[in-house]
Amino acid sequence: MDLLISVTPANDGWAIRSELLDGSLYFNKGGQAEATARDLAERAANTGRSAEVRVFLRDGALAGRHLHPARQAAAS
Repeated sequence: MDLLISVTPANDGWAIRSELLDGSLYFNKGGQAEATARDLAERAANTGRSAEVRVFLRDGALAGRHLHPARQAAAS
C-alpha cells in the first residue's frame, strides 16, 4: 500500500495518524475516527493513490484493515 492511515486509542478517545496529516486528528468515538479514516482513504484512492486503514483496539491488537485500491481517472 502506498498510504497507511491508522486509527489508534488516544487517552479517552481515538486518533487518526497518517502522512497525509500535519498532525493527528482526535475523536471521542472510535466509529467517528474510523469513518473519517476511511473517507481519507477513499479520497486518496480517487486521486490514484492506494491506501490502507488499520484500526487498533485499546489493547493494541489489530481490529481490522480496510483496503482502498487506487482508481485511475476515466479516459476522455
